[in-house]
Amino acid sequence: MPKNIINIQLPDGSKKEFEKGITTLDVAKSIGAKLAKDSVAAQVNDKLVDLSYKIETDCELKIITKNSKEGLDVLRHSSSHVMAEAVLELFPDAKLGIGPAIEEGFYYDFGVKKPFEPADLEGIEKKVIEIIKRNETFERKELKKKEAIQLLKDNPYKKELIEELPDEIISIYSNGKFTDLCRGPHIPNTLLIGGFKILKSSSAYWKGNEKNATMQRIYGISFFEKKDLEDWINLREEAAKRDHVKLGKELDLFSLHPEAPGFVFMHPKGMVIWNELMNFWHDLHFKAEYDLINTPLIMKKHLWVTSGHWDHYKENMYFTKIDDEDYAIKPMNCPGGILVYKEKRHSYKELPLRLGELGTVHRHERSGVLHGLFRVRKFTQDDAHIFCTEEQIENEISKIIELADSVYKTVGFKEYHVELSTRPENSMGSDVIWERATNALENALKKKNMKYKINAGDGAFYGPKIDFHIKDALGRTWQCATIQVDFSMPERFDLYYIGEDDKKHRPVMLHRVLFGSVERFLGILIEHYAGKFPLWLSPVQTRIITVSDEFNNEAEKICQKLREHKIRAEFDNRKESIGRKVRDAELEKIPYIITIGKKEIESGKLAVRSRDQKITLLDLEEFVKNLEKEIEEKK
Repeated sequence: MPKNIINIQLPDGSKKEFEKGITTLDVAKSIGAKLAKDSVAAQVNDKLVDLSYKIETDCELKIITKNSKEGLDVLRHSSSHVMAEAVLELFPDAKLGIGPAIEEGFYYDFGVKKPFEPADLEGIEKKVIEIIKRNETFERKELKKKEAIQLLKDNPYKKELIEELPDEIISIYSNGKFTDLCRGPHIPNTLLIGGFKILKSSSAYWKGNEKNATMQRIYGISFFEKKDLEDWINLREEAAKRDHVKLGKELDLFSLHPEAPGFVFMHPKGMVIWNELMNFWHDLHFKAEYDLINTPLIMKKHLWVTSGHWDHYKENMYFTKIDDEDYAIKPMNCPGGILVYKEKRHSYKELPLRLGELGTVHRHERSGVLHGLFRVRKFTQDDAHIFCTEEQIENEISKIIELADSVYKTVGFKEYHVELSTRPENSMGSDVIWERATNALENALKKKNMKYKINAGDGAFYGPKIDFHIKDALGRTWQCATIQVDFSMPERFDLYYIGEDDKKHRPVMLHRVLFGSVERFLGILIEHYAGKFPLWLSPVQTRIITVSDEFNNEAEKICQKLREHKIRAEFDNRKESIGRKVRDAELEKIPYIITIGKKEIESGKLAVRSRDQKITLLDLEEFVKNLEKEIEEKK
């Protein structure tokens, strides 16, 4: 092969020959005009690069397009540069910090004399739109470290970042008159930013360290198309209407109090939903042959040292002393389940042993991240720990997958996807153990013909895991169920069972949750249904309203009969108009409203109004049967 010819392998496995020095954009053009038009960056081997990047050696190449997550991240990082450019044009004394793309949008930190006000943010957004229309090109340049420090010497934050870099060659990017320290890559030009919006500003410490200077962080969002921004704004508005904290208060489900930050106070109506979920959970686990246990909230330090939590999870734990000995409040249920297993000698004939526990745990979360039911300090996990032989792993994982599928479809989540998370840096156990555990999870997924995504380095410290991400009514995804394969804990606690050969063998421990945190799952349900729960979960299933007080006795009798059939019925006997009572019942999202007046008494029929405003005339017996059927089927 001539020296100026290189081989480039594409994602489909095919290889093409090109002249050395070809740009990634020209490779895209050689594949197709549409690909070139949609491309925004590229990945050469494991490195993300610009479309102008010149390829000098054989490599693997992937073109990054607009419709990919990587492409959107590149757009948003470029948008943060444009926003920084706008800030400098309006506030020339501002000092730039960092401006990365994040999970939803991007931000940039600025050293300024005073916080940004709403009028400032409006002005910055207008300036950004102006810069976008200039069609500025993003250009990369590489400098020696000393040159980069000299170029950015007036900015102490950039100077600090450059000095910390191990590289002697530093990359910078320019667009228009704006220049910034950056690894890249970036979109070719600003016109690719089709939709842009500034979201908010807040204070932030430089590098996240409270000992450092306080900066002002501006958050933004951007898309390739304006319509995508409009859709995102509409979705955000709909999500605000469904906010579980707002609905939790309006529907009297739970409350949060400054006297106990991160700890949830469940109200009677919230407990109805909680108990229905628990009854459902218990029924499922009885059928799936689980044994239920309950373990202490506080246990001695040495247990957590043995489990590895003391070394790998200590910063998230709470501690206390009893009789001058150190104790920890459990952040996880697994060590308690292990002690139950160790209590007696086990035979291979007993395995798999499935121990389920609705265990309350406490984890220290920073006050800044606490949010409603989604991020709390005390919560209940619907845990189970399965002790099995290595040969039983795949079959047990398959059963857990089926159990998770049953849970999600019953409560109303028809779609979900699965992710496999592998060994993190902060882990314990040998390479061999981790490989065996990861292979077991992957083989089980393949046997179930399930598509899955790999999250490298995102496993638990003691083992790899499968995570289920459910999709709600707004198309948002939430991570809930987890299945973890653990060879390490049985080793650390010296767990064993007696095999067919009458010798000791080490069991494998599977950790799993279905709801995850019950509190968080309740929050997800509130937002998914916008408070309009299916009948079986509704705190009040039917409310009875009378046209006038003369029908109150009959209404009370009907209410009592419904409650005898375990239907959660209420009689609204307030001195309010019937219109007001109906409106209040609708605002409380009660599934069925019964109106009783002279006509209903004479006909022996109930006027039943459903949530879709449909009114049906039914006798009491027929209404009860309909409700019992709907509750039983969990529609």
